[in-house]
Amino acid sequence: MRENVLQRALVILAVTLASLYVILIGWRAPRLEDFKSFDQIKKNVATNIKLGLDLKGGSHLVMQVMVDEALKKMCDDNAEKAKAILENIGISVKEARSLSATQLAITINDAGRIAEARDKVLEDFGKSEWNATVSGDTLTFTLSERVAQEYRRRAVEQAMLIIENRINAFGVAEPTLQRYGPEQNHQILLQLPGVDDPERVKKTLVLESNLELRPVDGTYRTYATLEEAKAAVGVRTDVEALPLDERDEDEATDEDGNPVTRRNRQPKPDTPTAYMVVSKTPVVVGRDLRDAFAASGTVDGDGDYRIIFKLKDEAAKKFGEWTGKNIGKGLAIVLNGRIKSAPTIRGQIRETGEITGNFTKASAEDLALVLRSGALPARIVYLEERTVGPSLGADSIRQGVAASIAGLVFILVFMVVYYRLSGVNAIISLILNLVMLLAAMAMFGAVLTLPGIAGVILTIGMAVDSNVLIFERIREELRAGKAVINAVELGFDKAFITILDTHVTTVVSSLILFVFGTGPIRGFAVTLLAGLLANIFTATFVSKTMFGYVLSRSERPTALSI
Repeated sequence: MRENVLQRALVILAVTLASLYVILIGWRAPRLEDFKSFDQIKKNVATNIKLGLDLKGGSHLVMQVMVDEALKKMCDDNAEKAKAILENIGISVKEARSLSATQLAITINDAGRIAEARDKVLEDFGKSEWNATVSGDTLTFTLSERVAQEYRRRAVEQAMLIIENRINAFGVAEPTLQRYGPEQNHQILLQLPGVDDPERVKKTLVLESNLELRPVDGTYRTYATLEEAKAAVGVRTDVEALPLDERDEDEATDEDGNPVTRRNRQPKPDTPTAYMVVSKTPVVVGRDLRDAFAASGTVDGDGDYRIIFKLKDEAAKKFGEWTGKNIGKGLAIVLNGRIKSAPTIRGQIRETGEITGNFTKASAEDLALVLRSGALPARIVYLEERTVGPSLGADSIRQGVAASIAGLVFILVFMVVYYRLSGVNAIISLILNLVMLLAAMAMFGAVLTLPGIAGVILTIGMAVDSNVLIFERIREELRAGKAVINAVELGFDKAFITILDTHVTTVVSSLILFVFGTGPIRGFAVTLLAGLLANIFTATFVSKTMFGYVLSRSERPTALSI
């Protein structure tokens, strides 16, 4: 024991300094201002030790993904697709419509070709995914339950990915995003620590982003009412009437008296200004976007905002070819079924375009964010919302820290009174245990929650329990007449297996809680796991080193304060 005290002490010193460095500085080079004041040190610690929702404040949201709406849209699309397939082979379709989220019906004019129609559609749809039944001149296609469940699962996963992209763009520190409840509920849990504008985040999360660039039909005419627009559409199936939200323009002059076009900056009501007939077939859709960002409508940065978008290479090539052939014609920018603007094509457009409308800076930035992240596969509704204020989080921190300190002080007093100077040994090991625990959380970016503080308190108890096991073993050996050095060696050796056994079983329990638990439970598991691993090191390595140092000061130690 005496021979390797120096080497052990150097290891302990290195671990302690490294832990303090990670807590106070983090993963970067130190700077002089890091230690210029106590407030700066506290700021560094707060940056490196991230707080969870219950301590920092923020929003707790439970969302429902309306997966059957995604299936219904798929059925609608498949009905149109089946109609096109049959008409391509000369089978006239009387009606094609979806019946439910997993069922669609096709009615043809020639009942004698019903078997041919069934086989042709199933060949495209997939016989392993769809079942077909025949009734007279009507075919009914039903999606298998196995495939439907897989589509629902994918819809939730896609929704989570898009929500994650949108949340990351807000810069929320350590958000929690995961499934909530049984898988068949299709629910998502989102926790946003430190969010100061939860309403804006909520609105952005459920914003639609169905962007389409569609050709304007005919002579660029607008209609005052929907009835007039529908009358212009008539029986045509390749076009439709959509509301136009474009702002009014009026003429004005600049400082030199030159005529300029000035947009009316007064916000328009929700009712459209007019209606326009546009093609049903878009030239570009939202998935063709490579980037989108908000920009001011004026050079000085003041005034209305617009959204500038950039297309992917393949889409830009197709868009460039189309605009080159349609100079002088109208192009409608359709967002979520409403025409935001309908400019005239003045020249060939390739990669970049813009969306104008009644946008403020915040609304333009939010919409650009939504366009970048893609469209949600289905509508999302909020089932539950809880908001934790920063003051409530601060109270939780104070109470948790006070409980930890109170428990720590009581334990320290008990250890010193009951085990005398050996109790000081336990105190030093315990403090180093807490330092290593915080360093581990900072190192791996773990979030400290209120249940996590409970994990810290439990770690303190486990650490004390380990020291009590060792000290009582040493006392037994001393009572048995063993020499002090031998008693210490035997005490650590015999207690080690018990300590390792209790810690391993608790570590396994912590891992199970982490894997299968939700946010708060995982926070408890993380702190408990880090504390247990640190405790094995401090209870067996650090404590034994301090005993070795005390015993090395005497040639033949005859007593031990324990």
